Amino acid sequence: MNRLLTDTGVVFGRSARQTLRSKTALTFGMLQPLLFLALMGPLLARVDLRTGGTSWQAFVPGLLVQLSLLGGMFVGLGILVERQVGVIDRMRATPLHPAAPLLGRALRDVVQLVVQAALLVLLGVAFGLRAPIAGVLLGFVFVGLLSAALALLSYGLAMNVRTAPEFAAIANTAVLPLMLLAGLLLPMTLAPGWLDAASRAVPFRYTVDAVRHLYLGEYTDGTVLTGLAVTAGLTVIGLLGGLALFRRSGHTP
Repeated sequence: MNRLLTDTGVVFGRSARQTLRSKTALTFGMLQPLLFLALMGPLLARVDLRTGGTSWQAFVPGLLVQLSLLGGMFVGLGILVERQVGVIDRMRATPLHPAAPLLGRALRDVVQLVVQAALLVLLGVAFGLRAPIAGVLLGFVFVGLLSAALALLSYGLAMNVRTAPEFAAIANTAVLPLMLLAGLLLPMTLAPGWLDAASRAVPFRYTVDAVRHLYLGEYTDGTVLTGLAVTAGLTVIGLLGGLALFRRSGHTP
């Protein structure tokens, strides 16, 4: 275990330094949620979204989950490039723990997305968001768990496809219906009955509903507990699935 933690920290440090050197990636990673915040948020300011709070208390949590979804799903492109140029094979030839290249990168992604989420919330406050600090902080826990689940699965998938276009096609095909059915931009309280029922098969809906309740100060509500259970379950699935796919790609024990 000590070796795993140490080696994961080494890979995390390397990955974090790469991220900090890439100012373009940091900027554009935040661009889409910020555009939604600035251009769509004001349109909803006087709309009753039927969530029990203000439109900002419903919209910003959706953007946080969207940030996790988009940020987590596409991180695999980076490891795909490194695999193609032999970086991953060279790492596997070192004494590093076999899981460290995956876990270190995923940890970097979680930290990055939580920091970006904090910036998004601060900008939301400037636009009119008001939410309890405890609810906001607990919301970051959901962001971190979901980001970890998606990043791990994304890396596992990227290690088992041949080209970047193949990976992008799979990720893009999955992202759009998941975003719409989860009710990230507009809550499913506005949806007709059949669409609301269909959205209950999408686990991200439970995450975003939980964060919205946290932003209302409802910490022990059943929706929050259900969302936490679903999100934690996704993290476990992401960890086990990502590790299995990563090992399968290199036939490591």
